[in-house]
Amino acid sequence: MERQSGTRLIESDVVVVGGGYAGLAAALRLHDHAVDFTLVEASDRVGGRVLTEIRPGGGPVDHGGQWVGPTQTRLVELAARFDCPTFPTWEKGSHIEVWHDGARVPYTGAAPADGPGTAEYVRVTELLDEFARTVDTVRPWRTARFEEWDARTAQSFFRSETGDADALRRLALAVQGLWCAEPDEISLFHVLFYIAAAGGFEQLMETRGCAQDSRFATGAAGPARAVAALLGDRVRLGEQALAIAYDADGVRVRTPTALLRARRAIVALPPHAVRAMDFLPPLPAARDGWLSHSPMGRVAKVHAVYDTPFWREEGLSGVATLYDDGPIGVVFDNSPEDGSHGVLVGFVYGDRLDGFAALDEADRRAAVLDSLVSVAGPRAGRPRDYTEKIWSQDPFARGGYEAYTTPGGWSGHGERGWREPTGPLHWAGTETASEWNGYIDGAVSSGYRAADEVLADLARADEASGSEEADEADEVSGLDEVGGASGLDEVGGAAR
Repeated sequence: MERQSGTRLIESDVVVVGGGYAGLAAALRLHDHAVDFTLVEASDRVGGRVLTEIRPGGGPVDHGGQWVGPTQTRLVELAARFDCPTFPTWEKGSHIEVWHDGARVPYTGAAPADGPGTAEYVRVTELLDEFARTVDTVRPWRTARFEEWDARTAQSFFRSETGDADALRRLALAVQGLWCAEPDEISLFHVLFYIAAAGGFEQLMETRGCAQDSRFATGAAGPARAVAALLGDRVRLGEQALAIAYDADGVRVRTPTALLRARRAIVALPPHAVRAMDFLPPLPAARDGWLSHSPMGRVAKVHAVYDTPFWREEGLSGVATLYDDGPIGVVFDNSPEDGSHGVLVGFVYGDRLDGFAALDEADRRAAVLDSLVSVAGPRAGRPRDYTEKIWSQDPFARGGYEAYTTPGGWSGHGERGWREPTGPLHWAGTETASEWNGYIDGAVSSGYRAADEVLADLARADEASGSEEADEADEVSGLDEVGGASGLDEVGGAAR
């Protein structure tokens, strides 16, 4: 890859591609080990699929990943290092289920004890937990029933286990909520791997002590912005990596304005963004095959802002699950800690998003507010502010919140294509994590892992180089002893 006229040449030991949590964590690890690096990020901000928007008069709202749980230790530690406080997610009061027949069912806890399909739903999810406990999350291909499970969809498994239509609705919403996909799209093994990586199905689904335990006071992008501030001008925003050439001598990364040359690269991008780049030589078949089996989820996140969290006065938590024909699948109370105003956040998942995204802005807003009215009553239809983020329309992520794996992806390409380095290229991103895969914590741990791989490689290379230099010095010393220096001058002349 040649440097183009007018482009700037930037040299460092490592180039990090992507300024989401994975890339920032990798860069932070390199910074902490005094390794020279440059980070390039296509967007004009850091955070990637974590996006905090400051609304006029309404404070921060999180359009992407937003929660943190106590077992997500890397994210907890990162937030503590940069003094980014959290507060408990609001869940006091009655939750609401809205059903396809119009029924509106209040409940407390995980689900109505005698709700439609609940018993079968619990039985099937307990079976998922049982299977997930056998999954090797570091070397997934060593799992006993690996190929069998990866050949099936979640839907085929659910239908083989239960014929209860309401239980299937519950299971479908769980898949939509976790992977922003439909049960007939996702590998059963990936479902089990993901559950194992989180420590159990309940950890994924529940609030207190689980994945949705707490929120960041300044928004979930707060720690990302703090890391970027520490790293300073080594973080280059608005610098999209277009192509990467790599060989035994290192890497060259081309952006619209620069050519970056380094010994190693950490690519910390969503799978879709990796596939959009040019690689020279082309990526190995296993890596390319893995990426082709890793579509991004389909999701929109919508916020309605009110003068007060009025639903709390009525004994409602603002938490809801909707099994009707509206766009929203899940609702949470996303108000600030002090309750100075009210915020309801809704999620549009999977197939629901396809029709929703095709509507114009006014019709999307009207459909969302209809769903919120069914949860919190007529006042929910009169917000003072409304904002949305359709992740499939994001120019860089092209979906969210993570990629999932389709049947055959793990068994066909996982061992060599999941996260194994490609020469001097190392792979990060929440999809490559063994713990909390798909979450911010998984992104952070993946960045640390990739950086540790690079640090080890650089150390080995430097050790080998030092040994070669020592050998060369010994040879020169030996030549001097037999008159070599004089001889070299005679035959080498100007080479000295």
